[in-house]
Amino acid sequence: MARLIGLLVFIGFVGALVYFNVFTHQLAHAQLQIRARPRRILMDTDVDMDDFFSLFYLLKENTSEFNLEAITLSANGWCDSGHGINHIYDLLFMMGRDDIPVGVGGEGGILPNGTILPDVGGYLPIIDQGTSTAGGCRYRQAIPMGAKGLLDIDTMYGLRKGFLPQGSRGYSPLEQPTAQQVMINAVSAGPITVFLLGTHTNFAIFLMTNPQLKKNIEHIYVMGGSIWPHCDDNPYAEFNFFEDPFAAYEVLHSGIPVTLIPLDATNTIPITENFFKAFEQKQNTYEAQYSFKAMKMAHDTWFNNHFHENVFMWDYFMVGVALSIMRNSANDNGENEFAVMEYTNITVVTSNEPYGISDGSNPFNDGSTTSKFKNGVHSGHVQTGNRDPFCLEKNQKGRCKDGYTMEVTGPDSVRVLVATEAKRNQDANSLLDREFYKSFLDVISRPQQSGRFNISTQFPYYGEIVYKPDFGTRKKGKPFVFDMDMSTGDLIALLYLLKLPVEQIDLKGILVSPNGWASAATIDIVYDVLHMMGRDDIPVGLGDVFAIGQKEQTFPLFGDCKYRKAIPLGGGGLLDSDTLYGFARDLPRSPRRYTAENSVKFGAPRDTDHPEVRQPLALEVWKSIVDSTDPGSKITYLTNGPLTNLAQVISSERASSVIQDLCIVGGHIDNKTGNLFTVPSNEFAEFNMFLDPLAVKVVMDSKLNVTLIPLGVQRSVSSFNHVLQRLEHKNQTPEAAFTQNLLSRLSQLQQKSDRYHHMDTFLGEILGAVVLAGDDPLLNQAFQHMPLKILANGDVKNDGQIVIDEKQGRLVKVLRSVNTTEYYDHFADVLNNQSQSARIGNFAEQKRIWTTPPNRFL
Repeated sequence: MARLIGLLVFIGFVGALVYFNVFTHQLAHAQLQIRARPRRILMDTDVDMDDFFSLFYLLKENTSEFNLEAITLSANGWCDSGHGINHIYDLLFMMGRDDIPVGVGGEGGILPNGTILPDVGGYLPIIDQGTSTAGGCRYRQAIPMGAKGLLDIDTMYGLRKGFLPQGSRGYSPLEQPTAQQVMINAVSAGPITVFLLGTHTNFAIFLMTNPQLKKNIEHIYVMGGSIWPHCDDNPYAEFNFFEDPFAAYEVLHSGIPVTLIPLDATNTIPITENFFKAFEQKQNTYEAQYSFKAMKMAHDTWFNNHFHENVFMWDYFMVGVALSIMRNSANDNGENEFAVMEYTNITVVTSNEPYGISDGSNPFNDGSTTSKFKNGVHSGHVQTGNRDPFCLEKNQKGRCKDGYTMEVTGPDSVRVLVATEAKRNQDANSLLDREFYKSFLDVISRPQQSGRFNISTQFPYYGEIVYKPDFGTRKKGKPFVFDMDMSTGDLIALLYLLKLPVEQIDLKGILVSPNGWASAATIDIVYDVLHMMGRDDIPVGLGDVFAIGQKEQTFPLFGDCKYRKAIPLGGGGLLDSDTLYGFARDLPRSPRRYTAENSVKFGAPRDTDHPEVRQPLALEVWKSIVDSTDPGSKITYLTNGPLTNLAQVISSERASSVIQDLCIVGGHIDNKTGNLFTVPSNEFAEFNMFLDPLAVKVVMDSKLNVTLIPLGVQRSVSSFNHVLQRLEHKNQTPEAAFTQNLLSRLSQLQQKSDRYHHMDTFLGEILGAVVLAGDDPLLNQAFQHMPLKILANGDVKNDGQIVIDEKQGRLVKVLRSVNTTEYYDHFADVLNNQSQSARIGNFAEQKRIWTTPPNRFL
């Protein structure tokens, strides 16, 4: 019996051993299969220069090892969403990766009780989210609005449209995937790693609303945070964390493993002169060429001679470290080729002492005994802007810690793997003294998975043609200047003006206001419209990005958004205006575009390579027009946006003596609600007047004869049905067809979504051009002289309102009515007139020219 038992035990042991060997073999095989699968990556980016360096570095990896599955755009950082989304699409098209979904924004919101609606857009930090994408610039004030900031990044210093090819994908209203949709789809599909290269708003909202999907997120790699103090205004924070501290807190405290590449580490890998020179020699691929051109322009336009000490390998160093760690994933200590790592206990500071005090700065707690969200650390003062008095010491040094990545112990601490410094090059004799320098140059310059072409090599007969009209001996009409804020209505008004006979008006120049319904980079659309119409001869001047009184006196690159915050950042606002509601990419590409090129002559620290193509400023264009106008001639001036440029023109020399007719499209004088729908406390203002009320005051105080086209009469000619019916024509001109398609989209959007309820406002903006320049007696224009006064006392509840004041008001000629039937007919007739029609109808026609041998047309 004992032998039998022993035999059974032996047999059982052998069977167990065999089973164990089979199991371990299967487990090992399964693990090999898992490791053989590509590591799926989701990237959230603010499309700054270092971000697309990171994108190139990642796309150059073998997709069997690392595959970028999705990209989402962080829209409250270093780019405007409309320009950023199309920039990403063009980069992916060049790299042959149109398969990668891209998400941006979203039109949801956060209710006052903290309920997060679907598809919240990442346009504002979480603490400022509401049910609209309009809102303040609590943290974004730290990013310059114009040159050296958003303007240069949106256009990549003017290089983007001159270098990148253009594919079939582009932003389109209500069709563009949102950031939240793209994140949900990517994370739901299986295990994934997340790279955060900008603010954390998108991903924090995703985590807060999709806790069930956290299990699919293997790791989060972050470029951001600052363990040690670095600067004065906020000596503790780094940009990506400062732009949305609460979002950064949510991510670090999510319970998902986090590896942090903070500013402390990236500050040990600057763009040295040796690296810069080595990069210049590595131009083997299109992605290397584009990247170096951008780096060189940043270098050449830098504030001083310390570019190499002030600019670092921020996001792309993080991506390099992350990929290296992932290759060595068997180690849990972050072993990698490029950075020294250590574990640190940290948190993100989101508010400042004293806690529990309600001072109006903290919407999470103010007026409530409990936080709107679960984290009690938000009970103190939250920084309200760059020059928040609470945050400034007597010596003007900052003391607020919003976004500070602070080392702590206790229950609020999170154990995070942190990079401390960049590793030295193992080759001690190399001039590239950091290991990652060599890796970046090798990767971005290798031929595998390289970009296919740029815009000039995409087409066999590509060429940049400048179209200038030959008016011969035709006698030109009255000199005319058009001042616009690049809204849809303004661009259609520009098409109308370009169609009028030169004997009627001589359009001398265009001044654009980038503090209205479009960002500064949208000036490129103005250039494209002019190119389409064969008028590359007309100069375009770029105005100030800030309303009068909103610019910081000590740091003029920065300023407040007290008035401009009324314009939505998402759908129906800047996102759509910056892309012309998705139609900007249908326009032909102009050889002219914004460029950051500059010269010592205009105050730059040095000449760039091509200072002759520098973007002129509005006042410079105005001065050149005045200087070139025949003696005794008078200028007709039409303004369709905020009056910022006009106020500066009036303050310049000779304005009063050369401006004969001044027409302002804007203002509201009827006892009915205005159109300032994002500021409900201000019931009677109109947008153009509200966006810069002090500029309106300068104009009203001037001695110029003013004609006003107010909101009431604009509304009388704002019927989509009527104008679209008139535009239908058997032999449409390209400009009429373009206008009809654009207005049809606006009309459809207005019917589909409440976000677009205000679309007819843009139709009314065309009226000023027709009244002032059309000169059609059948319009039956009826005017009334009225004593008007602008309210500009700094109170947003009434700023921008125009009141009738018999005692203190100035006499203004006000358009009260027009013949609407004749107006619609006249407008459509002008646009469909074959005279002065488009030289090149659209981008599709331009592509046909670039693919057709020139002698085919002979």
